[in-house]
Amino acid sequence: MEELDIAAVMHRSIRGVFALVTRTFFIQIITFVVNLLLTVFLSPEVFGVYFVVTAVIAFLSYFSDIGLAGALIQKKETLTQEDLSTTFTIQQMLVIPLVIIAIVLSPIVGNFYHLESPGILLFDALIISFFLSSLKTIPSILLERDLRFEKLVIPQIVETLFFNITALILAIKGFGITSFTYAVLARGIAGLISIYIVSPWKIRLGISKPVAGTLLSFGIPFQLNSLIALIKDDLMIAYIGKVLPLAQVGYIGFAQKWAFTPLRLIMDNVIRITFPSFSRLQHEKEHLGRAIEKSLFALTVLIFPSLFGLVILAPYFVDIIPKYQKWEPALLSLALFAINAGLSSISTPLTNALNAIGKIRVTLYLMIGWTIATWVLTPLALVLYGFNGFALASAIIALSVVIVVYLTQRVISFSIKPIFLPLFAAFAMGITLWISAHFLAQTLFGIASLIIGNGLFYLAILYVFAQKEIRNDLQIIRKQLVH
Repeated sequence: MEELDIAAVMHRSIRGVFALVTRTFFIQIITFVVNLLLTVFLSPEVFGVYFVVTAVIAFLSYFSDIGLAGALIQKKETLTQEDLSTTFTIQQMLVIPLVIIAIVLSPIVGNFYHLESPGILLFDALIISFFLSSLKTIPSILLERDLRFEKLVIPQIVETLFFNITALILAIKGFGITSFTYAVLARGIAGLISIYIVSPWKIRLGISKPVAGTLLSFGIPFQLNSLIALIKDDLMIAYIGKVLPLAQVGYIGFAQKWAFTPLRLIMDNVIRITFPSFSRLQHEKEHLGRAIEKSLFALTVLIFPSLFGLVILAPYFVDIIPKYQKWEPALLSLALFAINAGLSSISTPLTNALNAIGKIRVTLYLMIGWTIATWVLTPLALVLYGFNGFALASAIIALSVVIVVYLTQRVISFSIKPIFLPLFAAFAMGITLWISAHFLAQTLFGIASLIIGNGLFYLAILYVFAQKEIRNDLQIIRKQLVH
């Protein structure tokens, strides 16, 4: 593994963001179109089954590497083959027993959620996909630590194509939930083959006790953080899958998926790069503070207007698109999840920075607090407000972003001023969009015109108030991409 100086970190980070954004733009176009068609051909009950079963599998994944991947990426020193072989061996020692146990217990899981045979087969397919994913860990780490995201995006594009094309073709042919079963298997196999093509690594087995001890000192708290997040999110979904009708679970899944789409489209790309980048800057606190400010601006300048537009235009999409009226009950949850998404675009990069500098216990305590709040507020909100209570509780808990800002500023000097201009511009755009939508959002062409027109209005506001900063940032980005 090569060592990187500050200039190299900036260069590869910017190129990595460009690679991931380009990839994501391509992937999201495909995913958006396919999801739109799938919600036409498949019922809310089918989505409810897929939503619940995927959450159960996600529960297993958090026990698969006890944070070793994060420890390798965050490690200050150069990686060795002992680091890699120790990580891979320990991970497989965890994954293989989990896979065996899950397959044996799949009929019990099916009975618990009243799943029919196709639902149980989907569960088994996701277990197999989980195992295949574990084999990709080391090649992915090698690329991610070196900030070679232009190569890392290739397997992700391949996986997306195989999953979406398979799911759509089979859904059109009437396979129902089995469409997802074949799709996840196709995705797993294609992703495994492609990652080893772009990042070859000869599998080695063996455990070094000193290496294992060093990695686990960071990895265990890191993974415990993720495990608690699992209890907060995915286990809660498994819970509501038992206490709510699957159609209502489908409404929650629909609303959450669309509200979090800007996060998956934008934030996931930035966060994927900032963790290894921040880790390389952990001894350069001044540079790290500036990097955090740039990350906050980059995230909010794209996410805030997307959320405003999504919430305002969603009712019109439901009315215009054939067979889409069935999702109207999910619109309130969509708006509440959008609040969560907007605040998460601030808190997530900050907790990411805390992890990168080794303050893993701080984020662990935060996650414990969020989990307790989730399991106290959500069941109460479900009783008081029905399935919309799930999204309401998530919006209330997201207000704790003020605590995250305070804790991060105690150890890293940075300002949150970069988020104010995007918030103001998005709010102004939202007002004009809400007014003009009453007159123009009667057709898909009218909605497209509104998106383009109000998007330009948003950019104009940004340029008027921050043209100097935007020009400087664009010059830096252009310089890094060209050289």
